[in-house]
Amino acid sequence: MSSTVLDLAYLATSVCFIGGIMLLRSPATARTGNLLSALGMAIALVATAAVHGLGNAGLLLAAVAVGAIIGVVSAQRVPMTAMPQMVALFNGMGGGAAALISVGEALHGADTTAFALALGFLTILIGFVSFAGSLVAFAKLQEILTGRPITFPMQKPLNGLVFLVLLALGVYGVGAGTISGATLYVFAAGSLLLGLLVVLPIGGADMPVVISLLNSFTGLAAAATGFLLGNNALIIAGTLVGASGFILTQLMSRAMNRPLTNVLFGAFGKAQAGAADVGERSMRVATPEDVALLAGYADSVIIVPGYGLAVAQAQHQLKTVATLLEQRGVDVRYAIHPVAGRMPGHMNVLLAEADVPYDKLYDLDQINDDFERTDVVIVVGANDVVNPAARDTPGSPIYGMPILNVDKAKNVVVLKRGKGTGFAGIENELFYKENTLMLFGDAKDSLAKLAEELKKL
Repeated sequence: MSSTVLDLAYLATSVCFIGGIMLLRSPATARTGNLLSALGMAIALVATAAVHGLGNAGLLLAAVAVGAIIGVVSAQRVPMTAMPQMVALFNGMGGGAAALISVGEALHGADTTAFALALGFLTILIGFVSFAGSLVAFAKLQEILTGRPITFPMQKPLNGLVFLVLLALGVYGVGAGTISGATLYVFAAGSLLLGLLVVLPIGGADMPVVISLLNSFTGLAAAATGFLLGNNALIIAGTLVGASGFILTQLMSRAMNRPLTNVLFGAFGKAQAGAADVGERSMRVATPEDVALLAGYADSVIIVPGYGLAVAQAQHQLKTVATLLEQRGVDVRYAIHPVAGRMPGHMNVLLAEADVPYDKLYDLDQINDDFERTDVVIVVGANDVVNPAARDTPGSPIYGMPILNVDKAKNVVVLKRGKGTGFAGIENELFYKENTLMLFGDAKDSLAKLAEELKKL
């Protein structure tokens, strides 16, 4: 009877997870999807505790309480700009948890069949690689470590050697029919080391792709743990996470026009050759008054938000500017690049905080052909995703990456803190074009001044 109850509970959990993911496809239903997934997890926890006995109920409740407090406080206090770091950190915890469960199962010798042992080794490897790699990704995004690739001589051969040693240990353990203490601990330590070595040489520009891939690894580790424990909920949840994470990784790589192997092994973000030669050309600098006159008397304006908008937390000021323009009869839309910000959907959520209507947000494919018919484009804190070098300069490191064709508009205004480069570390030709004006300064301050000038028109 208890087995039937548990199976039904896990079925309900799986339905909640699948429904939750489906609802996450739209900002209008994303909150409901999140709550539905949380409900599924609560059902699984309660059912597991009830069926397997309440002997450790106090410990279980304490763990749930601590986790819930950390989750709620983090979600409320972490700023939107740091959301990718939080995703990386929480994802790493999931991978580490799956690996530790397998370590525990191995130490207790619960199942010594070849299949169980192989599954245990695989879970430890994937889980600890995800855990260690996610910590490095967190440190790079949080600027605890440099965002530049960290490389050293013979790095790739060392990575290969560590992997081969882990493979040999796994084969030895499965063949011997047991996981001895020394083998287990060396394998776990080696898996952690491999996770560090694999992510260290990847630049900050590629961290979103790495986080997505590690998220997929965590899902696979959870699914393998589910097979190890005979837990259907873990199998289904892990498979969902693994599959969705891999699909997202592929979509992001395609949006950057770079194969996943290049992301993982290309050390992208080093001092790059082949960048556009801008020579001694100067930028045309504008004032908020100049921009107000240009945009206030335009027929159409497209706003392109980037990570600089998130850093400045200027989404509300941007919405005010857009509202003032619309009150003057200007057609205002927003162009969202697939990898704008540091995670997919980053800009959508940021603009939703400022009550920007979702139907005014357009993906690259939907709006790219409209730029050449647009009077003014206002770029707020975006860099690489509007760099014409990706389209026009074959030698550029970002050549081939789909970009927003803002340079084809009649006028372009770029709001930027300074003259620095983007994540790719190369100059942006857009800033030197004759139809481009640069408005330097903090985005929040610049947009506030722009709003004041629009009110005077």
